[in-house]
Amino acid sequence: MNRLTNKQIILGVTGGIAAYKSAELVRGLQKAGASVRVVMTSSACEFVTPLTLQALSGNPVHIDLLDTDAEAAMGHIELARWADLVLIAPATASFMSRLSSGSGEDLLSTLCLATDAQIVVAPSMNQAMWRDAFTQSNLENIIEKGVKILGPDEGQQACGDVGLGRMLDVDQIVIEVANLFESHALNGCHIMITAGPTREALDPVRYISNESSGKMGFALAQAAVEAGAKVTLIAGPVQQPTPEHVQRINVVSTADMHAAVFEHLPNCDMFIGSAAVADYRPAQVAERKIKKGDQTMTIELVRNPDIIAEVANASARPFTVGFAAETNDVIEYANKKLEQKNLDLIIANNVADKQIGFNSDDNEVTMISRSGSTLLPKMSKTKLARQLIEQLARHYLLSKQG
Repeated sequence: MNRLTNKQIILGVTGGIAAYKSAELVRGLQKAGASVRVVMTSSACEFVTPLTLQALSGNPVHIDLLDTDAEAAMGHIELARWADLVLIAPATASFMSRLSSGSGEDLLSTLCLATDAQIVVAPSMNQAMWRDAFTQSNLENIIEKGVKILGPDEGQQACGDVGLGRMLDVDQIVIEVANLFESHALNGCHIMITAGPTREALDPVRYISNESSGKMGFALAQAAVEAGAKVTLIAGPVQQPTPEHVQRINVVSTADMHAAVFEHLPNCDMFIGSAAVADYRPAQVAERKIKKGDQTMTIELVRNPDIIAEVANASARPFTVGFAAETNDVIEYANKKLEQKNLDLIIANNVADKQIGFNSDDNEVTMISRSGSTLLPKMSKTKLARQLIEQLARHYLLSKQG
């Protein structure tokens, strides 16, 4: 399993001899499915050229904090927001000191201050420097602040010494980084997720639908797998790639989705209805293509079944989570749906905002329960999905206890 599939990783390279391994590390992360952007300190450039890492990563290498072109768009902030994880490998004693003190004197340390992503450090230094009291104090400080430490390893060092301080092998770093994305919060839980639009046929070539891309639902499926869940994904007509270890069932109409949901509902522990399901369908579907006629045409529509309301009110109902994609009065409408449909939670977002609406790569949502609401600010749908799954797992486990 490529556990790093679609993960966005910033590789920070600092000025130690192990910097030569950064080229291999870029390749290893990419082979595991990650997208990699490289940030180098000026001293790292003395050990390996930016051109090498640019060629391997396929992205520009970032070095200068005060890069006029990049900073015109607040480059370091954009990088900080882009990252799912920031990996510093190799991390010198000097950089660990800057990280410990909260220094922002270069691009890499500033990025670490600005990001909400997990920061991971793979130390690399002489064994005496590793044992030094200042280094150990800095180590304790950054661990206390939530930084994950990988290594160091013990063995022959470039200076000829033997001892603890050398950077972990690249393959081991890739494995350890991949493991950080597995929360196990939903081990053994069977989750059903609906995603994308549905289409309601008017005739053999025309239909009523909406602009949903399915990105949010597919990101939730990926995040749920990372959390240890068994996932059934019922997808409308979209072109999204299927996450590994996800059972995908393709449907077209709301009736198709309704049938698939209730076929697989038994033994489902959690249902997440993120699909943009058509509320209405044509009362009659023409057998042949409708020809152009009068200036106006009237189409009679009838209500589709309310899938999520039926799931939430089933005799053996799963923990049920809905989505409210609204264009106005978002929170008000979401609260009404929460009550009327008997949901455990509802995720509300404003699809009128094109930056976070249908087809966008980002989203901003409010998660609403009967006990309160939580705003999850604008971020990529991939990152948002992980945060949502973490929150949903917590609410689900609390519901099992109560």
